[in-house]
This record gives sequence, structure tokens and C-alpha cells, in this order.
Amino acid sequence: MEISKMISKHLREVYFGGNWTCVNFKEVLNDVDWTQATRQVNDMNTIAVLMHHVSYYVTAQIEVLKGNPLNAKDADSFDHPPIHAQKDWDQMLDSIWRNVENLAQLIEVLPTSTLTQVFQNEKYGHYYRNLQGAIEHAHYHLGQIVLLKKLLKQ
Repeated sequence: MEISKMISKHLREVYFGGNWTCVNFKEVLNDVDWTQATRQVNDMNTIAVLMHHVSYYVTAQIEVLKGNPLNAKDADSFDHPPIHAQKDWDQMLDSIWRNVENLAQLIEVLPTSTLTQVFQNEKYGHYYRNLQGAIEHAHYHLGQIVLLKKLLKQ
């Protein structure tokens, strides 16, 4: 299997299932409602903030893979749209799932030679580092969300 297809598969697995950790965003968030998603525990980020944060980078990578400049700023990655009702939370998640699938499709067709090219700017490293790094970043925050869910149930 080509490396681009493996990266794409790995991205889908952290969001939709099938990875060797046996945990993914879609299943973990299946029973989280909007009030839980927006409830803060101590001084930690909310589930909604963390979901927006990881999806922010998915959206940024989509733009780069479409040939657009990288306009993402870390400071903006925690500012999600307001969530005042279940429909807002559902729409946010639906948008995330669509964007993840969109990114996975773009990665699948990425030529292997592109993976070693600079990702917009030398300081960001190469494409492989950014794509794989975003998946590792997603796993990290998925773990936080799992812990937040447990704390919210207490």
C-alpha cells in the first residue's frame, strides 16, 4: 500500500474507528450532548473546544492540499463557533466528519514524492510530518476527551 493511502487510512481510523488503540472520536462522542460538550471541568478545555482545535488543523491541511496558502494560526485554533443547542453541536460534528473525509480523500491521491516536500514553509517541515503529526495530535486530544467524559460523569 502506498504511504499516502496509509496516512489517509490512519486519519480515518482515529476519527471513525478501526485503529489498533480501539478508540475513535465518532464512538467516544456518540453519547456526548451539547451541554456536556460545552461544560468546563476545572480549568481544562471543553470537549467542544478540543474538537474544534483538532478539526481546525484538518481544515488548514485541506486548504494546503487544494493548493491554497496556509492561513492557520495556533491562537485561532481554540475559538469555536457558539454552541447554544444540540443542533449546533450536531452541525459542528457533522462538519468535522465531512472535513476529515475530505482531507482523507485528498491525502489518498497525494503523490508519494510530495510527502518529502516542504509544507508551505521550511519551519513547518515536510508534508509527511504535518499530515502524520496532525493524526498524532488528534490521538493526544482524543485521550483528553475520553478523560473529560469520565470527569463529567462524576
